Amino acid sequence: MRSDSVKKGMARAPHRSLFKALGFINEEFDKPLIGIAVAKSEIVPGHLHLDTVAKAVADGVRMAGGVPVQFPVIGVCDGIAMNHEGMRYSLVTRELIADSIECMVMAHAFDALVCIPNCDKIVPGMLMAAARLNLPSVFVSGGPMLAGRQNGKTLTLTSIFEAVGAVGAGLMSEAELTELEDISCPGCGSCAGMFTANSMNCVTEALGLALPGNGTIPAVMAGRLRLAKKTGMLIMEVLKKGLAPKTILSERAFLNALTLDMALGCSTNTALHLPAVAHEAGFKLDLELFNKISGRTPNLCKLSPAGPSAIEDLDAAGGIPAVFFELAKKGLLDLEAPTVYGVLGDALKGVENRNPEVIRPVENPYSETGGLAALRGNLAPQGAVVKQSAVARAMLKHEGPARVFDTEEGAFEAIMGGTIRAGDVIVIRYEGPRGGPGMKEMLSPTSALAGMKLDDKVALITDGRFSGASRGAAIGHVSPEAADGGPIGLLKEGDIIAIDIEARTLEVKLSPQELETRKAAWKPLAPKVTSGYLARYARQVSSASQGAVFK
Repeated sequence: MRSDSVKKGMARAPHRSLFKALGFINEEFDKPLIGIAVAKSEIVPGHLHLDTVAKAVADGVRMAGGVPVQFPVIGVCDGIAMNHEGMRYSLVTRELIADSIECMVMAHAFDALVCIPNCDKIVPGMLMAAARLNLPSVFVSGGPMLAGRQNGKTLTLTSIFEAVGAVGAGLMSEAELTELEDISCPGCGSCAGMFTANSMNCVTEALGLALPGNGTIPAVMAGRLRLAKKTGMLIMEVLKKGLAPKTILSERAFLNALTLDMALGCSTNTALHLPAVAHEAGFKLDLELFNKISGRTPNLCKLSPAGPSAIEDLDAAGGIPAVFFELAKKGLLDLEAPTVYGVLGDALKGVENRNPEVIRPVENPYSETGGLAALRGNLAPQGAVVKQSAVARAMLKHEGPARVFDTEEGAFEAIMGGTIRAGDVIVIRYEGPRGGPGMKEMLSPTSALAGMKLDDKVALITDGRFSGASRGAAIGHVSPEAADGGPIGLLKEGDIIAIDIEARTLEVKLSPQELETRKAAWKPLAPKVTSGYLARYARQVSSASQGAVFK
């Protein structure tokens, strides 16, 4: 056992003494040491209860003959960090999380690892760490939040963000906004729609590193604790088999993950995180592969913000295994791909689609192509990403004048101030991984547009990114970013931008000569941050088209 290096032999007496200071007894030194990386905190609703989940995992580890040891992991609540300086500190934690888990596992010689994430950057950060360490690892998330309810209507975090725009447009009173504020997020768990956290927790099932139910069993259900106990027991089996993450995280696993991604209509952030996890696993995922998989995968679900259903509805319909069941009818999954519990096909045993309104049968999809699309053109030579399943049909093809802003805050003020008109294309630049720095999410601007009933009339493009809760013609990850001299940084107010999502193009109607002239005259903005972690991040981070991994 790896942990013998800190437990066995006369020279390790000082080490054992420190373990005994923790309450260890001699009998525990003969058993595997299982690290439990748990992102418990009192600032993230999705993480408030993770100590309870971690205890259940520890119970399962002990029942199966291991010694569980918990250690903490940081996490940012993207909702609380939204639309202010704090959002610069969200994506950047992904690398910190991966690095810190590597440090803890290697320093303390754990034999295996259970990861307990729940929210946006914590899931990919932990996946990156598991791939990098390549020790036996299993994941169990904290589960999704229940949806809020009002007069039979399903409410999620999207509802309250969009309500702000509705108040700004005079379509809702402040008293109604306060009522929504009290009921939209009713308790612990990752926010109730197919936002980034739930997208990544569902995708982890397809990657093969978590048991079925990981992405959908609600946080407050006893089923979540039972799943955690089973995970604790499972890690001991995975350790016994010597089943390392890179055995599971092969190209076939990522193809399965992308296929599920397209069927569900996941967050555009998966186009950042899956390439980053693949990078740690030793190979490359590019945006062309996203389009290839999208082209052959039907969109089966329209979960909030694309539709009215919440994650609890997906769980009741059969969860991710029921989506696998539909995709398998057309041979769209590799059911022999290895997982921590066998092969992916094992997840389909006894499964059926219990609600064809929530999970469309594969013979009757919402569309024949998947939920995400990668666009290219003279405005995004290295690519851009859009959640096409959440775009109004009228906006799949659109031309309009650019309304150019160098900050998210400036664009949000213009939207709330009523200066954006139907037909406009809002451009938010210098918010990319390096220029931001930190690649802020743009949920406040997109939600304000939706609340004002402009999401089917106004497009928004950015070198930043979007929350999974965003809907509308929201095109992010435009690469190269403005800070790197990308064409988005050359735009001027009134330039005509042409979007064709079905044709996968994003163009500005300028000649190559005009773009070259502007490029020659272009000067970058001064860095927004010049010290601390964000400045170091800006120096190290790569393009969004490469997953915003460190160079």
